[in-house]
Amino acid sequence: MDQYQIFHSQSDGSFSDQTDDLSVQLQAWLSNQGISRNDLRYSKVFLSDSFNQYENLKRSSLYRDFLAGHNCTIVGQAPADGTKIALLVKTGQDDGFLFQSLSLTPDDIQDDSSYLQTLTLFEHYINGLKEKGLNIRDHLIRTWIYVADIDDNYDGVVRARNDVFRRYGLTAETHFVASTGIGGYSQTRHAKVAIDFLTLPGVRTDQLKYLHATSRLNATQEYGVAFERGTCLMLPDKKMYYISGTASIDSKGNVLYLGQVEKQVERLLGNIGALLADGGATTGDVQYFIVYLRDFADRTVVAKYMQVRFPHTPFILLHAKVCRPEWLVEMECIAEKNN
Repeated sequence: MDQYQIFHSQSDGSFSDQTDDLSVQLQAWLSNQGISRNDLRYSKVFLSDSFNQYENLKRSSLYRDFLAGHNCTIVGQAPADGTKIALLVKTGQDDGFLFQSLSLTPDDIQDDSSYLQTLTLFEHYINGLKEKGLNIRDHLIRTWIYVADIDDNYDGVVRARNDVFRRYGLTAETHFVASTGIGGYSQTRHAKVAIDFLTLPGVRTDQLKYLHATSRLNATQEYGVAFERGTCLMLPDKKMYYISGTASIDSKGNVLYLGQVEKQVERLLGNIGALLADGGATTGDVQYFIVYLRDFADRTVVAKYMQVRFPHTPFILLHAKVCRPEWLVEMECIAEKNN
């Protein structure tokens, strides 16, 4: 199986101190696991201030010695423990996945519209696929969409994604893809969106099952968004489960437990469990959780809940606004199960 690990800085010093600390932790973990740094397949770096920290990260030993040359996302989503940086890594054999983390450069930003910026990123991605003989309908597995000032800019992102998918044949009658749309920032000022794309060349239709739990969650297209609640990918040796950002809703899409963060956590985890069950898995198969908190003040109660409920499953809490103001918390996860 792949291995996933989350690293939190143990230093309360400068950004440089914290990157050095993570570098030491990562090296020690790789050594203890008997893993070469060449076996790093993917990393995601969470920054508390991406505008000011991005270039310093690129110059750090953490990035130069470990993360450079591998698939890496760098996103402005503040770790909820109050540190400046946290890290998620995946190790394992080369499984053929293509991972692309696309953000806008200053030259890309010709308009401040989140709609047009989202179209630009999808265009970059689709053009890159064409060069490899791939296409978005058959080979895209999952996306992560990071939206700056999400309360203001999410609608434009949704409209752009809907238009792109419709154009390329991703519909409610065919399929969408698993996705998380969440508050987050790239390193570029005035950029309102950045997107990660996970692509699998050669994937067959019969290897994909889209996960539903209609007794607990409604279809996303009922409120105008185009993504799957979850996707199960059936590989020769294992099944992988990509659970989209999931919140506290019922089968009609209504938000449950307004203002009650712990009850929202309980409900959304039940929703995740139901989605996994549709693919023959349980929350015991989850490899890690990413937990997005709208309100930084909720970090203690949510962290305690997760520690009690999932004492052996890595998780990270991030201060990142969810796309509906009423949702205090959202979670995504990846699960794996050997055949």
